[in-house]
Amino acid sequence: MDARGSDGDVRIFWAVLLLAALARGGESLYELAGQVRPETAASLTLFGATSPFHAFTLSDDSGKFAFRKLEAGAYTLAVYIPARGEARQTVEVGPGTADAHGHVVLRLDLKDSDFVYGDIMRQEHSVSARELAIPDKALHEYQEARKCLGKRDTIDAVKHLEHAVEIAPQFSAAWNELGTIAYQTQQFQRAEECFREALKQDPKSYEPLVNLGGVLVTIQNLDEAWKFNAFAVLERPGDALANSQMGMTYFGMGDFDHAVKYLEKARQIDPAHFSHPQLLLAEIHLRRGEHQAAADSLEDFLRHHPDWPQAAKMRETIDNLRK
Repeated sequence: MDARGSDGDVRIFWAVLLLAALARGGESLYELAGQVRPETAASLTLFGATSPFHAFTLSDDSGKFAFRKLEAGAYTLAVYIPARGEARQTVEVGPGTADAHGHVVLRLDLKDSDFVYGDIMRQEHSVSARELAIPDKALHEYQEARKCLGKRDTIDAVKHLEHAVEIAPQFSAAWNELGTIAYQTQQFQRAEECFREALKQDPKSYEPLVNLGGVLVTIQNLDEAWKFNAFAVLERPGDALANSQMGMTYFGMGDFDHAVKYLEKARQIDPAHFSHPQLLLAEIHLRRGEHQAAADSLEDFLRHHPDWPQAAKMRETIDNLRK
């Protein structure tokens, strides 16, 4: 496919999101507490959506769980239930979603359609010969890196991960983690290298596939971005990230009809998703002269992101669009 829209719109869009994410940091710490419904024991992992972070906990038998001492920002919460698979959801933590005591309360009413089963179960229960060859030392380095990410110690996390792949170059998960950190710290060339290596070492792994599609959108390699994001959507049609990135790719290529299709699907799957599909939807509506639809998209965005740094200015924009 021939890429169009070479004015850098997608690159600028991602730069704005990253800068806004950095501006949201603060000294206040929060607690995220919730319950998985229907009530069941689950393992939960919290990832930083725009900055390196990793935390893990187990719920009790009734599905109740808590993560403490969290900085304000967007997180991806992954819920794993052995009999159902894994479900993911974006969670906003900050003054706009917390009560007066800094508690963010989340109730997860999860449907079967929210879960990914096949690929997750493959990862849990089938181990390739290459993965079996990963030495305990490399696995230890990987676990130490995750502990560092829980403390937001990115420098030491990278050191542990780099040591892990030195010991075991076939360690796809470690390469993917390195790529994620590089992407979140705006080292896009390094991120691309790591995601490609992760996918080379495990071509069936979904995470580096969708992550590579994301970094290719960011650097505006739209032809390749289309290929990898299309594969990701085919692999997991219910993944908000894959759909959002597919929409961004089409936006960069100037195909607004297809962009709207995938961005709308991403918004429906996860309205608070950290890729902010509503913002590109609003941009498309503005370019088409659809002011009311643009205002609707921006209002929907603010409902799910009340702590957005430019919220006041965005509300002024919405008012002007409504006139």
